[in-house]
Amino acid sequence: MKRIETVEEMTRITRHLQRSGKTVGLVPTMGFLHEGHLALAAAARSENDVVIMSLFVNPAQFGPGEDYESYPRDLERDAALAEGAGVDYLFHPAAEDMYPQDGGIRILPGPQADVLCGASRPGHFDGVLKVICKLFNLTQPDRAYFGEKDAQQLAIIETFVRDFNFPIEIRRVPIVRDEDGLAKSSRNVRLTNEQREAAPAIRRALEDGETAFRETGNPEAALSAVRRQLSKIPGAETDYAELLEYPSLAAAGEKTEEVIIAAAVRFGGVRLIDNVLIPVKEAAACSK
Repeated sequence: MKRIETVEEMTRITRHLQRSGKTVGLVPTMGFLHEGHLALAAAARSENDVVIMSLFVNPAQFGPGEDYESYPRDLERDAALAEGAGVDYLFHPAAEDMYPQDGGIRILPGPQADVLCGASRPGHFDGVLKVICKLFNLTQPDRAYFGEKDAQQLAIIETFVRDFNFPIEIRRVPIVRDEDGLAKSSRNVRLTNEQREAAPAIRRALEDGETAFRETGNPEAALSAVRRQLSKIPGAETDYAELLEYPSLAAAGEKTEEVIIAAAVRFGGVRLIDNVLIPVKEAAACSK
């Protein structure tokens, strides 16, 4: 595996890969890798000649008072894990190299960014699209791999790629979980022992909501089940629990084919997100 530290070197390698005619899979990450990231790398490895993993804690997507400075970082550990997962190039630029100047041009997401995490994090997805656009331009991948845990981000990126004609296939990878059901996250390491013991209840609350929706087809019944269970988690504060059409993230309606039940929960300064995706036709069949 080759480690790349600068935009200039990444650009040079991308040009070489394009001349070689090899297919490229991109795995964008913010580092502190876990099994979820490695699942993305495994999917990319199975479908492409070359795998590029970016490792960049993107300051553009953190707002004032958020955890940019304290976000966990361990480059050497990440490099070893990436190499073990079959990554060919690990791109880990400095923020000053990725953003040397600011000409004031912005990429603004649409209404998909006004709900769920975006409702309490204004500008967050502006920063996500900014870095994704740069990474796509720098690496020119045939496919890019994103986890379903960050389902809102995934929906916005899919829309961005579709609407702006990026010649890239976005590949969804299912959520990877610990044995007790907690979704893998780089932030999990910041939980106390008591918080870590309580956190799997987020998944169980979503499962209760999924069961209610499959049985009744009623969004309000599903949300009531989720919110009731989330309120019982010791030491936790619910940021949101919502049921929306996916991937539009609009209100579910008669023509909705898939819904998402998503939740964000805070344990002190640690914010965890999770979700379930439910095909509506399956839910309708279960409710009969």
